[in-house]
Amino acid sequence: MRILVSLVGGLLFGLGLTVSDMIDPARVLGFLQVADGSWDPTLAFVMGGALVPMAIAWAVRRRLSAPVCGGSFPEPASATIDARLLAGSALFGAGWGLVGFCPGPAFAALTQGGGPVLIFVAAMTAGFWIGGRLVLRGSGTG
Repeated sequence: MRILVSLVGGLLFGLGLTVSDMIDPARVLGFLQVADGSWDPTLAFVMGGALVPMAIAWAVRRRLSAPVCGGSFPEPASATIDARLLAGSALFGAGWGLVGFCPGPAFAALTQGGGPVLIFVAAMTAGFWIGGRLVLRGSGTG
């Protein structure tokens, strides 16, 4: 059941990204073009549209003692804002601003994007793997 819920959630997320055209890097880059007068506010509406159901979901979650599908709610690995978090956030933002893709839309764009998207996702996946190996090496477990 847990896998089914995850699959449905992922498909719904991908569908939302596709319908809102957030799988088009030009749309994202247009949102970031604030200074030159060509700003495209579409992404702000998409974010706002996601904020409302998420706020409702968090309100419902606070009233639940356990997830509906069983198990327990995951706890954050850390609540500390440290150099590693800031560096990762900066890398994410720089990559998003340079290319117009972040992981969710990049994977969703695989359904329509062709070669350039495939190359981006392959490079991103390699980066995930390398980053994971570096984290394991730094923790002394890899």
